[in-house]
Amino acid sequence: MDLLAAVALILALGVASRILADRLQIPSVLFLIVAGVVIGPEVLGLVSFETFEGGLSAMVGVAVAIILFEGGYHLELSKLRETPTATFKLVTVGALITWLGTALAVTLFLDVGYETGLLIGALLIATGPTVIGPILQVVPVRNHVGSILESEGIINDITAAILAVVIYEVLVHPDGAGSLWLLVPEFLLRLIVGLGIGVAIAASVWYLLKNVSLVPDAAPLHARLIVLAAIIVAYGGAETILAETGIAAAAAAGFVLGNVDLPHHEEVIDFLDDLSVVVLSFIFVALAALINVDDIIELGLPALGIVIAVVFILRPLVIAISATGERFTSNEKLFLSAVGPRGIIPAAVATLFAVELETVGQFDTAGALAGTVFLIISVTVVLQGGLARNIAERLNVIPMHTIIVGAGRVGTALAERLERDGENVIMLEKDPEAAEKARDRGLRVIEGDGTDADDLQKAEIGNAKTFVAATPSDDVNLLACQLAKTRFDMTKVASRVNQPGNVEAFESMGVRTMDVSMATAWSLENVLERPALSQWMNELGRTGDVQEIAVTSEELIGKPISEINKRVPEGCIVGLVTDKEGNSHVPTGDQTIERGDHITFIGETEAVDKAVKRFHPHE
Repeated sequence: MDLLAAVALILALGVASRILADRLQIPSVLFLIVAGVVIGPEVLGLVSFETFEGGLSAMVGVAVAIILFEGGYHLELSKLRETPTATFKLVTVGALITWLGTALAVTLFLDVGYETGLLIGALLIATGPTVIGPILQVVPVRNHVGSILESEGIINDITAAILAVVIYEVLVHPDGAGSLWLLVPEFLLRLIVGLGIGVAIAASVWYLLKNVSLVPDAAPLHARLIVLAAIIVAYGGAETILAETGIAAAAAAGFVLGNVDLPHHEEVIDFLDDLSVVVLSFIFVALAALINVDDIIELGLPALGIVIAVVFILRPLVIAISATGERFTSNEKLFLSAVGPRGIIPAAVATLFAVELETVGQFDTAGALAGTVFLIISVTVVLQGGLARNIAERLNVIPMHTIIVGAGRVGTALAERLERDGENVIMLEKDPEAAEKARDRGLRVIEGDGTDADDLQKAEIGNAKTFVAATPSDDVNLLACQLAKTRFDMTKVASRVNQPGNVEAFESMGVRTMDVSMATAWSLENVLERPALSQWMNELGRTGDVQEIAVTSEELIGKPISEINKRVPEGCIVGLVTDKEGNSHVPTGDQTIERGDHITFIGETEAVDKAVKRFHPHE
């Protein structure tokens, strides 16, 4: 098949794979790999390395540059600040452990030298936005979980690409210097040069779009074209100055432009999203078509040891070290441990290295490199990518989120408590300074007005389960609650009420209220009269918890409290019962629970959580 026909076929299969994946809610990478293998030499033989007439390296380079630019453009500073410590550990200590651990596993299980082990280990550091992005589209985890996966994907892609090239040129290539001591300076040189060129290109584009008058009617189009040119110039210019710096330049340019006030920002985002989908579809199918199944088969059973080491030992170890702190629940850590699929960077670089090694006669090294990398990609994409949603549902890490309007002291304190309890919180604040302070505390904040329907949609109100108005203005809170209930049909709406006389206006709309003056009085009374209880209530979510559920389980209906308390986990009891009329009381042991009642569990945090999941799994 000639080049033009092959490109047309690959694009058609790539687009079809993406459409099918979106329909089935499965990461598209699975279908892209299958499509590539089918048209490759292993099945139909329609596409081979010779099809690309020596231009594959340039195609792959430009495609990866576009993908990483788009990923960097979406990597907002606010995302990095949600989990700065965890992200830093993951892309430094975590990357080092993954690299050396994988290298050790490859060296032990395969009959290869340490140089090849280090090369394969470097390539498999990368997870990549090409596989993480589609997963997060179908698995909407809490913000800090998604942000750490996205940040790892972008940053480690750059690390893996540059490190792999340095190792190849210094240790593996026949003309290499063969010195381990050259790895660090060569790596840092390429990283610094690439980042510097990327920042310079981004600054030039920003200045051009901000200060040069474009034709008004064509301004969005011109902005998109300038950004596209910037990607190519950043990648090509960096590669011309110093080989293998283009990827870092493209990613840096995307990150800088995505975090400045760039004209026509939304149009650029839409353009980059569409462009990356097309490029990703093409390049993944093309690379999958070049997979040599014999390379994977020849690895034999020892390859299973590498898979076990990478997937079941190194990944959980890295997450255990990196994802520390109260924000990550045990189940979220398990999810992060189970999701680390490899993507376009290992596939692209391994393919090019393997071809070059075969050219110089190093067939064994080429086979081990390509076979191991594509085995890990296939296994992680199928198991971790394909099953990501099932894993997330099993671990219960897909929450609907809570919107809090107002990022002042009250809203921020509430957001931190809800986050600690495992809720996914999005805050809406129109004061940039207040929004910035909340972001500094690791919270996700969108600058906008809670009384504006468009801003509420930016906060994804359509996927929200709870809406809270927490500003110091009753007028703003009332209007925001009214909009949430009437325009967006929110049923669980609550508000801070600053003036006691306004409570009735809120409650007439069905809004749950908290009178600030009364709440303060209750808290002070508890501190004075019930200090132990007050202290325990302030620690909720850490050692103890209180959760209320509606009675819907057959395990509860018609059962006396004494029997229910035997069924709940140890460390938890039913402390309060609210009947269908709204009357609440502490139950006696012989009281029978009816459908429609509400019961409140009190006890240790983990025990309460287990009780809620057992008796009200949809909560």
